[in-house]
Amino acid sequence: MDQTVPTDTTTLVRIENCRQSYPKESASDVIILDEVNLSLREGEIVGLLGRSGSGKSTLLRIVSGLLKPTAGDVRWRGKPIDGPVRGVSMVFQSFALFPWLTVEENVALGLEAQGVPRAEREARAEDAIDLIGLGGYENAYPKEMSGGMRQRVGLARALVVHPDLLLMDEPFSALDVLTAETLRTDLIDLWSEGRLPVKSILMVTHNIEEAVLMCDRILVFSSNPGRVASELKVPFPHPRERLDPAFRQMVDDIYALMTRRPVEHPKPLVADKGAPPAPQPVQPLPVVSTNLMAGLMETIEGEPYNGRADLPALANAFQMEADELLPIGEALQMLGFAEFEEGDISLTDAGRRFVGADTDDRKEEFAAALRAHVPIINQIRQVLDERWNHRAPALRFRDELEDHMSPEYADSTMRTVIAWGRYGELFSYDREADQFSLDDDHDDED
Repeated sequence: MDQTVPTDTTTLVRIENCRQSYPKESASDVIILDEVNLSLREGEIVGLLGRSGSGKSTLLRIVSGLLKPTAGDVRWRGKPIDGPVRGVSMVFQSFALFPWLTVEENVALGLEAQGVPRAEREARAEDAIDLIGLGGYENAYPKEMSGGMRQRVGLARALVVHPDLLLMDEPFSALDVLTAETLRTDLIDLWSEGRLPVKSILMVTHNIEEAVLMCDRILVFSSNPGRVASELKVPFPHPRERLDPAFRQMVDDIYALMTRRPVEHPKPLVADKGAPPAPQPVQPLPVVSTNLMAGLMETIEGEPYNGRADLPALANAFQMEADELLPIGEALQMLGFAEFEEGDISLTDAGRRFVGADTDDRKEEFAAALRAHVPIINQIRQVLDERWNHRAPALRFRDELEDHMSPEYADSTMRTVIAWGRYGELFSYDREADQFSLDDDHDDED
């Protein structure tokens, strides 16, 4: 197939300069996706890989026609998308089954909505149920089935309408490791054998190995806002062997891509002459506990890593996906305790000092790192130091965060600020009053 000049007959979806934003009161819009370009051709599985919050699921909704982008051109088979697209089905992470319907009734819902006669609905539903390995369970109810079986029902419901494009939104993330692996393998086998009644698959994942195992192309998304940072072609034929050195190298290379610091950084705003300097733009903080950071540093410092660990090996050892491991590593890098380098994470001198310190000294090391590397925490402490009663409402700082990020990110960042600042004993927090202070009278637990 000609990869360079696709025609409208082979290109299912074409997205150009897609932007999705939401208005925010008294501030600039919150940008979810920006300048996204994507083409999806018949006969390929394409993965959207990235962190939570990078806009991958939003892009799926745009492709399906359920969400209209703020700007850009989105086309299905050469025609602009204006509403839900006939020929597109979606599989969700949460199964989304009706508990009062049987397996067969859940699967046949889409056909019923299309007005397909009952006899044909039943025959096609039975074929789809057999295809995904649930023959004999037609009359079972979702509550009688395991998570893996329910996800198979969701898959059968998506396939029964014979869509040209199957959208999959993290379809295996709610399953246990073994069940997810079995379902991935079965799906790829059906695809390789030409038994899936679809022409292409577009899937969202934050599991790097899953993307390399299943996809022909991978689009790696950056965050805040979501953009396509890299596009990778996966050269391995199916079935793929996880232990193949080339497979392992590609996984390692993607970890390196996802942990690479951007070359350009936001510049401080220029203040008017005579006015105080404007604050630098604030970035969301990862929601990571100090216990997780301490545990990861202790693990990296110990055997067999001795201060430097391969990220894929670390993820496998702890059964953690990239979306779980990378935020911990990024928090450590932000605080100067660790560094990412080509898919590895290594402790800095500060990180090693932290690991070797006792409880009180660890808090002092952590507090020093916060003052040096997290401006919002340093700002809170300075305000508290300057005020006569050493108190300040958290709302003031939360509003400032919302000038730079969405309310959801501002809320999660504030939770991190509170947890980190209290651990470093830089301030106390009264949850009922939503107030910071320098005393311990109201240091309630979250």
